[in-house]
Amino acid sequence: MAGRRNGRETGRHRRPPEMQATYREVFAVREFRALWLAQALSFIGDQLAQVALAVLVYDRTGNALLTAATYALTYLPPIVGGPLLAGLADVFPRRTVMIVCDVLRAVLVALMAVLALPLGALCVLVFLTVLLGTPFTAARAAVMPDVLEGDRFVAGTAINNITHQVTQMLGFLAGGAMVAMVGARGALALDALTFGASALILVGGLRRRPAPKDRQAQSLGLWRGMRDGARLVFGDPTLRSLVLFAWLCAFYTIPEGLAAPYAAEFDNSAVTVGLLMASMPTGMVIGAFLFSRFVRPARRLRSMGWMAMLACLPLVGAGLHPPLWGVVLLWALSGVGSAYQLAANAEFVALVPPSGRGQAFGLAQSGILAGQGVGILVGGAVAQVLGPQTVVALAGVLGLSAAAMLTLAWNQARDAGSAERVARRSAPAA
Repeated sequence: MAGRRNGRETGRHRRPPEMQATYREVFAVREFRALWLAQALSFIGDQLAQVALAVLVYDRTGNALLTAATYALTYLPPIVGGPLLAGLADVFPRRTVMIVCDVLRAVLVALMAVLALPLGALCVLVFLTVLLGTPFTAARAAVMPDVLEGDRFVAGTAINNITHQVTQMLGFLAGGAMVAMVGARGALALDALTFGASALILVGGLRRRPAPKDRQAQSLGLWRGMRDGARLVFGDPTLRSLVLFAWLCAFYTIPEGLAAPYAAEFDNSAVTVGLLMASMPTGMVIGAFLFSRFVRPARRLRSMGWMAMLACLPLVGAGLHPPLWGVVLLWALSGVGSAYQLAANAEFVALVPPSGRGQAFGLAQSGILAGQGVGILVGGAVAQVLGPQTVVALAGVLGLSAAAMLTLAWNQARDAGSAERVARRSAPAA
């Protein structure tokens, strides 16, 4: 391709750092197209698998608790093994990590589709399949800045977020229809095919890159890598603020976990449950599009604090017991505010050393999943006593308070970092 050498832009064609990238420019990058298509296939396969597993387990046991417990396994592996296995993306070539994880997941899901396994063995395979998603996600996140530079990375992240939310909005409906057509085992077989197709796309569309760390660094082991990753993230005030901004989602995702009991306050219909669950992802899609396309790169970090507060503030309105349309509007507005994650993610990538991206991203992602799981669990327990509206309002108040404190800490860290850079530039050369 003209103007590119070894997958990187030449200096003559390099984009000025303050120019906004368009989605057309991002999709013009061949490696991004491969990553995006592989990700989209994985999302579709995951939605199919979730519906198929729920149907398969419930048909076999007739037990709602066991069905829910199997679904809960999709949260547990990244929390347990995420910080450890994410380091694989730093000690092995990231393309290799993604391809191997895809192939192994294709095999595991194919076994679930073909064999009549007892429930215990099925749960083990589900656990392992989701666990392999941790190094894949870490490797994918770590290689993205090598594929997209500058504001193209922000636009690419927005595209990925929009893709994820759209598949969430439409996936369960399409997944249910697919399971009805081909059966639970047929849907699992299709999921296995999506993993295999993802691996083939990455083989042909993503170029080889060496492992970020040398042999000596690899010999240090994953446990030490996990400790070094935690020290890297939490030892730096700016990185610590950014990862805490990411973990703030533990508060504003609680409503999604309470959609069913919240719908019972209106008409208790499945349509109302689906409407409530789709409202926040819809807002996220709108927010990601507007934030990436119409907010200039120089202003994104400055607006991160108030947008984080916007992600939590609308939830406080649940305490006023608004009608259904008001609840949908408030939850969608909360989703719009969550677009601040694009700025946090881009700045996190810019500040983390390339050799530590996998471990740093894995640590951040594990914290996000742990916060969401614990938040929904605690929210559900408290809703049994106080009711879902009160719990959502409390989540908004707590999240808003945390966002305000994080904004103060972030502004201080940015000011300190700016002063340090000015002092470094003005210091006389040795």
